Amino acid sequence: MVYVYKKSERDSTDNLVKQFTRRVQQSGNLKQVRQGRFAQKPKSKIARRKEAIYKNRIRVKIDRLKKLGHFDDDVLKDLKKKMRQDS
Repeated sequence: MVYVYKKSERDSTDNLVKQFTRRVQQSGNLKQVRQGRFAQKPKSKIARRKEAIYKNRIRVKIDRLKKLGHFDDDVLKDLKKKMRQDS
């Protein structure tokens, strides 16, 4: 929907801007645009399955390293790098 305002001699520019912004906010168009701006498509079944497999592998390796007492943040970063290179 397009909003058009004609400026008369007695109207100030600030007043026109206020009218326009109020009209846009009341219409709800701005709200819809902002909601759709960061909307993401749902993941496919294959992508969800791959992600679940990846998380499961990481979890198993982390548990094993924790039991051995060799787990910290640096080891986690290295582990994730290796896992992504392997797949």
